[in-house]
Amino acid sequence: MTATLVELTASIVSSHAAGNELTSDELILEINKVYATLKKLETEGTPAEEASKPAAPVMTIKKAFQNDQVFCLVCGKGGFKTLTRHLKQAHDLKPGQYRKQFNIPSSQSLTAKNYSEARRQAANENNLAANLEKARAAKSAQKTEPANIAKVAKPAKAPKAAPEAKTAQEPKPAKDAKPAVKKTRAAKTKA
Repeated sequence: MTATLVELTASIVSSHAAGNELTSDELILEINKVYATLKKLETEGTPAEEASKPAAPVMTIKKAFQNDQVFCLVCGKGGFKTLTRHLKQAHDLKPGQYRKQFNIPSSQSLTAKNYSEARRQAANENNLAANLEKARAAKSAQKTEPANIAKVAKPAKAPKAAPEAKTAQEPKPAKDAKPAVKKTRAAKTKA
């Protein structure tokens, strides 16, 4: 196994030295440093194993959920109106996993209190609760109607009347006839 560490060390240091100029002393230090790091990883395990342990919250839940902003208990970052997007992008966590990790009750919203209240007021002003109630009532009424009721036949459409045939055609004006206005002008110029 030691030969493998030496080979890995040589490969890593040669790749690093190919892109950077190193003195012989710096090269020796780099080899020792890489070898020691690889040896430590081999005996102690990878850092990912240590990261899998649940982390302690950075702050208390009471401090994390304030009126104007919400803080993340994983990293301590704040200034959010809601945490859902941050949890997904930064920590790849779903809200349920986050609640479970930090024992956050389901009654606690993952949003700032003022933000939640503003959204509630907007919903009330737009009468969304009444519209939702109407939609639910209509949906439940559809479910309660028996499905095997025969469909009501639509009234038959009346056949379209045939277009009327033209019986008498209007006479077309003759093309040889000249307008009377031109004759009068010509007559005026001769006179």
